[in-house]
Amino acid sequence: MKKLLVTMVAVLAIVSTDVFADASKSSPLVGAWSVDVSRLPIPAEQRPKSVTITFKDGADGKWVTQVRVIAADGKESHADALSSLDGAVSPVIGNLEADASAVKMPMPNVLVMMLMRQSVPASTRVYAVSADGQSMIETACYFDKQGNPVMRTNYFKRIK
Repeated sequence: MKKLLVTMVAVLAIVSTDVFADASKSSPLVGAWSVDVSRLPIPAEQRPKSVTITFKDGADGKWVTQVRVIAADGKESHADALSSLDGAVSPVIGNLEADASAVKMPMPNVLVMMLMRQSVPASTRVYAVSADGQSMIETACYFDKQGNPVMRTNYFKRIK
C-alpha cells in the first residue's frame, strides 16, 4: 500500500511541471467551500452537520488550507496547513485525519494533496473546480481496514 501511494506521488511530480508553478495566483480553488452533507456515503445520523474547506494564497508562494468540521454531535474539529506547491512535506495542525501533507497544483483548477498521519500514508485527495467556478469535487483515495483501495467522491459548493 505504501509503495502504491509513493508511486502515485512520483507520477504526480512528473505531471506537475513548472508551467503551472504560478497556478495558485489565478486558481479558482481560492475561496471557501461547503460539502453537500446529504451526499456523503455514510448513514444520515452519522454525517457531520457541516464540512468547510477554505483555500487561500499564502505569503511567499505558500498555499493555505483550512478545514472545519462540525460533527453530528456538534463537536467542532479543524485542520490547518501552510504548504508549498512543490510536493514538499508540510505540517498539518489540528486533530483530523493527518499531521502532515504534500501538495501540488498541476493546473489552476486542480489541487492534489497527499495526507500522512504518524508517518503513515493516510489518503490522497484531488480537488477539481468546475468551469463556472461554483462547485468543486473532491476525490479521496485511501485503503480500508482490509487493505482494499477505496475512492470516495465529495461534492462542494462555493460559499465565498
